[in-house]
Amino acid sequence: MNDTLNKSAMENFDLSFEGRYAKVYVDESRGIIICELLVDYVPIEDFKETFHQITSIIKKGSYHKFIFDKTALRAFHQPSMEWYFLDWKKEMYYEGITVHRKILPPEKWFEKMVMIAKKQILENNPGNIIENLDIKYCDSMEEAILT
Repeated sequence: MNDTLNKSAMENFDLSFEGRYAKVYVDESRGIIICELLVDYVPIEDFKETFHQITSIIKKGSYHKFIFDKTALRAFHQPSMEWYFLDWKKEMYYEGITVHRKILPPEKWFEKMVMIAKKQILENNPGNIIENLDIKYCDSMEEAILT
């Protein structure tokens, strides 16, 4: 995990899988799954494949909270975000994932791009399940785990 990680916050998490683009940690006792991206850009097909692996983990366990650590990213890709927001989150909502925490890269332009894209996705897709989710942006892994 990155430097923002507080060791005590992660002590009950197990590494579920590690790939070229991401590490995924789980703590089923708390119902939390974490995806930490490892690279500055993930091609969309690899992004989807990573999230399909996460889907398999979620379906086999009992989870309600997903933490997405994007601090390694240095490129913003709108089609990936749209798929993640509209398809993956909807599928996971029906699997019980209702709490989402995100840790963005420190660059302010990235946060601005995310907010612009999120607004556009919501405007263009009324009636999606996003309003039913508890979504927060956090500054650290500890904050994401504890909130």
